[in-house]
Amino acid sequence: MTTPAADVRGNNDDDNDDDDIELAEQEQELPAEIEEKKRKGALRTGYTTGTTATAATRGALLALLGRPAEKVTVTLPKGRTATIAIAWTKVEESTGRATCAAIKDGGDDPDVTHGAEICSTVSFNDSGTIRIDGGRGVGRVTKPGLGLEIGRAAINSTPMWMICKTVEELAADLSGRGVDVVISVPKGEELAKKTDNPRLGIMGGISILGTTGIVLPYSTASFAAAIRQSLDVAIAMGADTAVLTTGGRSEDFARALFPALPDHCFVQMGDFAGYSVRQCADKKMRRAIIAGFIGKLTKMAMGIKQTHVRGSHVSMEFMAGLAEQCGAPKEVIEEIRKANTARHAGEIVARHGVAGFFDLLCKKVFDQMHEHAKGQLDLQVVMFEFDGRVLASYPPLSGSSDQKREKEKEPARG
Repeated sequence: MTTPAADVRGNNDDDNDDDDIELAEQEQELPAEIEEKKRKGALRTGYTTGTTATAATRGALLALLGRPAEKVTVTLPKGRTATIAIAWTKVEESTGRATCAAIKDGGDDPDVTHGAEICSTVSFNDSGTIRIDGGRGVGRVTKPGLGLEIGRAAINSTPMWMICKTVEELAADLSGRGVDVVISVPKGEELAKKTDNPRLGIMGGISILGTTGIVLPYSTASFAAAIRQSLDVAIAMGADTAVLTTGGRSEDFARALFPALPDHCFVQMGDFAGYSVRQCADKKMRRAIIAGFIGKLTKMAMGIKQTHVRGSHVSMEFMAGLAEQCGAPKEVIEEIRKANTARHAGEIVARHGVAGFFDLLCKKVFDQMHEHAKGQLDLQVVMFEFDGRVLASYPPLSGSSDQKREKEKEPARG
């Protein structure tokens, strides 16, 4: 039995060693209870969509060979194995096909695919090869930059290798026949709307992913890989500017502020500002726009050495110091020091009209990010009010003329 190398062989570790991953580890901020469980190793691991699809494939092939199973053991990269339950099996003797389903168990990781039913339909072919495709609920690649051929199912190289491996392990029972495998996810199209797939150009469903076969809850490497992937797609589409936002709401406001930039320029970086900026610089992008609200931007302005210390006290001391630099009266500085949150401190600043405070905060963010980028990026920092208005920026935005330049420099949408 043969398998085209281009279809399944590839690097078993898509997330190559990244010199910047330590920076991302330092930036990640988790809820205190999750952080404590992670430190103690108490978070439950799970299995990737790739491992789940492989288990369903093995179950379906065994059923087609007349040996249906309630559980199967599949081979993972690096010599490990996983035993996974089969949810249901259906054999269609009239068509010579068998389908099995397995349930994606992501452990304690907050992934939208946790609990999803992943199916594999297998049949024999006369070509003597293994042919793998995606069916309903598995996305199709429509943009470059993902390392997958445009038009192909979004099944990454490691899941491809795992599926082929499980088929090859049963080769002695196949009498030289090839096997066709179609992976499907009944609710995949609905689930994909909650992922980055649409912006990455993966349309119609989720991706079948995994580099080790195992899900490590709240993995920094997974978040970092998603950021790199988004930037790779933007670059492959011809963009030289990335708009790095702290979440969905700030992204919506950034889109309104820079309407000429296409979807692929917008990347939700979460906590990983320094990592994202460094990746932009490493990938030779021209410009990065950092957009968010006062809370996250304050953490960026403080720098890693302070932000990894939990609690609001450090933030309030930092903000009080900025107010002092802006010439605020002592009573206002003391009021800021006693504020509950960065947003509360911002309200105090606005109420007392502390001139230059928000611009200075943006400049502090700029300085931190400029250091991460090693001076290799044209940087812009934008702070939004919670109603979407621009509260401050550094360097100062030049209004419509700035956006006009963006329109001239970026490729047309679509």
